[in-house]
Amino acid sequence: MKTDVAIDNILSSYDKYGGINFEEAQNFPNRQNVIDILHDIHFLIFPGFRTADDIDRETLRYVTGQRVNRIVSMLTREIKKALLYTVHNAEVEQSHCFKLAEQTSLALIEEIPELRRKIGRDVQAAYDGDPAAKSTKEVIVSYPGLEAIVVYRVAHFLGENGVPVIPRIMTEYAHSRTGIDINPGAEIGESFFIDHGTGVVIGETTVIGNNVKIYQGVTLGALSVKKELMNKKRHPTIEDNVTIYANSTILGGQTVIGHDSVIGGNTWITRSVPPNSTLTQGKRQDPTN
Repeated sequence: MKTDVAIDNILSSYDKYGGINFEEAQNFPNRQNVIDILHDIHFLIFPGFRTADDIDRETLRYVTGQRVNRIVSMLTREIKKALLYTVHNAEVEQSHCFKLAEQTSLALIEEIPELRRKIGRDVQAAYDGDPAAKSTKEVIVSYPGLEAIVVYRVAHFLGENGVPVIPRIMTEYAHSRTGIDINPGAEIGESFFIDHGTGVVIGETTVIGNNVKIYQGVTLGALSVKKELMNKKRHPTIEDNVTIYANSTILGGQTVIGHDSVIGGNTWITRSVPPNSTLTQGKRQDPTN
């Protein structure tokens, strides 16, 4: 049969070109499993909002426990695979990687109340910063900026705890859903609001303070993408209480946008801006003027 020949050719291409991800321990995490874990984490952060579960006060503990146990089991398995794949060392005991993976999974569960506190402040920032928002609940169920921030905060925690690969899978999944690209390595303070959001890019070494608001199309990027700069600060620092309007581009690891500044739309910035400034195309206003 022609299909038999086609199958043989496909199997031969696996041997010739690679790119196959078996379930053996020393292989890459499974993307769908990571996405399923994210969905369960979303439930713990906003129970009853983003899933079809019917919950009430009597069933909440049971359903929460069910999700927690599933997260720990699945995430431990995927982190273990990520650790083994990254180490590339046959002498590393699988039991050691399993222990580290399980500890990190449990640490994430223990962090959920603190993540909920931070994300609650992000929700409030969106509600306070958008006149179109009718309630915080509307923000939770419908704002893509919040969805991207929730995933970022989970992924950032895992990255800070030494988990490779998985944080990037998480944030790129959010990117595909929202059009907002936040590298999990970025450091973002509290009460962060992304309005509209499509086309926002926040690079790996970006530092963002508290009470920052950015609009669609904003890029916080690098002046150079040379590979030898991978361990250098390449992206800007945005201090507290800054607003950055649509389609602005701010580049460079030494670039600092001072606190309480406003960056107008469609601006291109590669040098630092002092605190309390208002910068628009071709014009800067600061306290010394």
